[in-house]
Amino acid sequence: MNTELIDPILDASYKGYPRTQPPRARSAVGTAGWNVLAGDLPLPLALIKREALAHNLDWMQRYAQGQGVDMAPHGKTTMSPQLFARQLDAGAWGITFATVAQLTVGVAAGVRRALIANQVVQDDDLAGIQQLRAAHADLRVVFLVDSLAQLGLIDGWAARHAGTPPFEVMLEIGVDGARTGCRTHDEALALARALRASPAVRLVGIECYEGQGATGQSGPDTAYATTLMDRVQAVAQAANAEQLFEADELLFSAGGSAIFDLVAGRLRPTLGRPVRGLLRSGCYVTHDHGFYGRMVAAVNQRIGCDCADGLRPAMEVWAAVQSRPEPGLAILAVGRRDLSFDITLPMPIARAARGALQPQAVPASWKITALNDQHAYLRWDAGADDALAPVVGERIGLGISHPCTTFDKWRWMPIVDEGYGVVDAITTHF
Repeated sequence: MNTELIDPILDASYKGYPRTQPPRARSAVGTAGWNVLAGDLPLPLALIKREALAHNLDWMQRYAQGQGVDMAPHGKTTMSPQLFARQLDAGAWGITFATVAQLTVGVAAGVRRALIANQVVQDDDLAGIQQLRAAHADLRVVFLVDSLAQLGLIDGWAARHAGTPPFEVMLEIGVDGARTGCRTHDEALALARALRASPAVRLVGIECYEGQGATGQSGPDTAYATTLMDRVQAVAQAANAEQLFEADELLFSAGGSAIFDLVAGRLRPTLGRPVRGLLRSGCYVTHDHGFYGRMVAAVNQRIGCDCADGLRPAMEVWAAVQSRPEPGLAILAVGRRDLSFDITLPMPIARAARGALQPQAVPASWKITALNDQHAYLRWDAGADDALAPVVGERIGLGISHPCTTFDKWRWMPIVDEGYGVVDAITTHF
């Protein structure tokens, strides 16, 4: 494990780190006595709430165990060694990545079982996997294959590098109009046969991704996920009957963070041999106030979970009001460089006047209507809510939609308690 990766020295070159404070190790941040609402850290600032984070880690792990499957959470969400460690400590089987570059960070952070939920096609990436495996005898890496063309590239690389051990791969089942994966049963089975015949790979399981078809409506989502998992089951049964798998324990994996409940229970097909189901949800770790908040509300209804007991938003971005240039408009000093905007715009969730140490609720009419690189446009119903309008210098807490594209805008984030006191910190490595 790379200790410098886990516990780097933070300083004012990190956005959000106090400019008047000396450098300190990440592990020492929690002892500095800082409080976000006391003005000890510069804004804008993305933060993670400790209690909600701990709750989400425990909730998802318990949910997966209740379905008889394991977690292999997607590391691309956070790319945070400290959060990888928390997920593994909570009981995760391993961590999922999207690229070999991400895998390299994970291995340096101590990950020893990894899925690459993507196709690996480039020579440098194939060599990189083998280099990591050679350096870490206890490392297991499994990646996806979805075409004969990809297998040909792997075979060609292996032929040029005689003596390297075979790669472990999973066959990916895809959906028309979506991204990767075999589109038909016959295509998938033909590829499985070719994988079995190749000395460069060992077929150890089947993977799919259901998230692109999610709508938040239980009827269509259930039908969609059922059809997809029926296809996985059919390919698994056929491949098993032909003895195409080469593993003592087969891996079956699915699961984003939107309709994970509709696939979790289908990840252990009955094949007369050991099977391990792996749920890859990633955004659950901090959840959000927007897209996943809406999607998981439907999950809660399906599984009979009270919303108060389900996943909780753990990430907030705080910013200062910098201008009130016209009636009904305030400009916040935060923008596209600081928070996600790829699904929906951020939403005001709290306010704190200068000097206030406790946040207050915001009027229902407050909305972020646009973002620039460094500015957010906060509007409200002029007239009706003018008495409650924000003032220059006030701090506004924003909820986000899609954690992945907020994490990648920050090299570090403080973890805070319920009073916004800084108790710990994480770093990211995108």
